[in-house]
Amino acid sequence: MSQDALLLQEIQRGDEEALGRLIERYTAYVGTIVWNIVRGKLDESDAGAIVSEVFYSLWCNAAKAEPDKLKAYLSSIARSKALNALRRVGREIPLEDDRLELSCPGPEDETLRQAEYAALRRCLDALPEPDRTIFIRRYYYYQSAREIGAELGMNVNTVSTKLRRGRQRLRQELMEGGYFIGSEDLSAL
Repeated sequence: MSQDALLLQEIQRGDEEALGRLIERYTAYVGTIVWNIVRGKLDESDAGAIVSEVFYSLWCNAAKAEPDKLKAYLSSIARSKALNALRRVGREIPLEDDRLELSCPGPEDETLRQAEYAALRRCLDALPEPDRTIFIRRYYYYQSAREIGAELGMNVNTVSTKLRRGRQRLRQELMEGGYFIGSEDLSAL
């Protein structure tokens, strides 16, 4: 059994020390995701509070977390909490023209969300390198095109072009797969 699985089991049983060990293990990871979203819009103390909210949310909802998907679960909470914090302060969310959203009836239905995620994942996995890496850095870690270009040794315009073409390809594949994307969503992809 993995260390994450053991920690999560202990947290599910109410072990606060296990939560402390998990916080030590994942604070930098969660903090990076939060900071990449709120940087320049909120200060460091606000980002720290969001990181704390992420771990508190895990504590309250530990039964929902799956051991083999703990890191993804934490990143999802981190993104959600950071974006909610920006909304609360009335700031603009930094993904206006770079959102990846799937639009289907009944978005609260867990089965539908899992199907959407699987379809998006298949489309992402089909992207060639470095396009796939660029997408992950942009939409998973919320890095800017400039940061991605610097880390991958690419021109910012090349990164932006690959993101634009990748969004077009993903949009087309999702639509062909039966996922409705309204006209208002077309510009968002």
